[in-house]
Amino acid sequence: MRRTLNFALALLLSAAPAALAAEMRNVIPAEREAYHTVPMPPGFRVEHTELEGPVFADSRGMTLYTWPHDTLRNGVTGDSKKQSDCTDEKTTHTAGLMSPYPAGLELPDLDKRVACTTEWPPAYASDDAKPVGDFTLITRKDGRKQWAYDESALYTSRLDKVPGDVLGGTTRESGGGNDGPATRRPAQAPSAIPAGFAMLTTTSGRQLLTDKNFSVYMSDRDGPNTSNCDEQCARTWVPMLAPASAQPRGEWSVFERAPGVYQWAFRKRPLYSYSLDYDIRSLKGSDEAGWHNVYLQKTPAPPKHFTTQEALAGIVLADENGKTIYTYNCGDDSKDQLACDHPGAPQQYRLAICGGGDAARCLKTWPYVTAATDAKSDSRSWSIITIDPMTGLLAAADAPGALRVWAYRDRPVYTYARDLKAGDTFGVARGEHRGRRNGFTAFWVRDDYFGNTY
Repeated sequence: MRRTLNFALALLLSAAPAALAAEMRNVIPAEREAYHTVPMPPGFRVEHTELEGPVFADSRGMTLYTWPHDTLRNGVTGDSKKQSDCTDEKTTHTAGLMSPYPAGLELPDLDKRVACTTEWPPAYASDDAKPVGDFTLITRKDGRKQWAYDESALYTSRLDKVPGDVLGGTTRESGGGNDGPATRRPAQAPSAIPAGFAMLTTTSGRQLLTDKNFSVYMSDRDGPNTSNCDEQCARTWVPMLAPASAQPRGEWSVFERAPGVYQWAFRKRPLYSYSLDYDIRSLKGSDEAGWHNVYLQKTPAPPKHFTTQEALAGIVLADENGKTIYTYNCGDDSKDQLACDHPGAPQQYRLAICGGGDAARCLKTWPYVTAATDAKSDSRSWSIITIDPMTGLLAAADAPGALRVWAYRDRPVYTYARDLKAGDTFGVARGEHRGRRNGFTAFWVRDDYFGNTY
């Protein structure tokens, strides 16, 4: 039965009601990530986003995405360099890329299923367009020209409604490996960071790293462009030294911590690495009193009534009663790897996992996190959407029985009925391949817990 249910599935991303788009406010972070200005095609621009930093966008301000070539369990999919495999042809059967299911099973709702290019409109170029910097041109199989960045074909997402939306995909790493689908990624503008540093998209924000992917920290004890970390302190908290030729620029400065020895500072805060970090991308240094990871911009706070709770494997986001909040992940096994985690898509995948196809059982086992009548979001990342609880699809605000539910990245969030006390995470990894392909995972508030299956 499970095999039948999981392939009696499809994707139909319906347009969000106009009222939803109207409610989405263009909230710009107080501190936002700076970017390097690069040559762009006429009409292209850079949009600041809450979760992905600065991204390239088309003339309407819609985020541009790539579909990176990805190795799954039984093959590869996505775009190779200098070509597009997202076509106008509607897929009708499974591709067999995500075992143990075979290829050739008919996808459901074929009368409603759309082609890849409907979900992911290509960024077409005019016939006389010329390459601009790292933006190049590819010729599609139908003969039309399409823009590419770093030789990867560019698309917009039908989910995005207003400039600054990044609902189609993320650059955040899920840790799913080849267990998950081949997802799309926003095309990010190059971050304006000096040589020797790198950036990472995390749940907490756009995290600053060294070019070896180790974390960078700042201290509460320091003053503006002044380090109070003495010689003994510096054995543990190693100053991020700058070459003598380094010059201040933007939010970056250089100060002399000792005669002839220069240290980097960001927003006037001296920067360090942590000698006890044995993992890359660590957050462990921030557990030391007075020390913090560095973010070029932080992600918006969750709704004010939400809480955080200590769980066996980390810290989770929870509702006002302390119950762990979960997100739902889903990708179908078609060649074009369309996502099925959005309430604009048919809900058979989710219904199969949460209730064996029974909507009432799903509502009991995985209830939506409902929003109070007067609740509203202060960010674009979190929103309130209206759901038909018996179908899981988007509904009109005045539809009988409709629920106002909290959503993260326009996807509903849930609690799990078997979590009985604050910090319980018994719903983690419920679904296929530990929930990464089709299932649920806890909303870990730190990425060093993401992917835990406890």
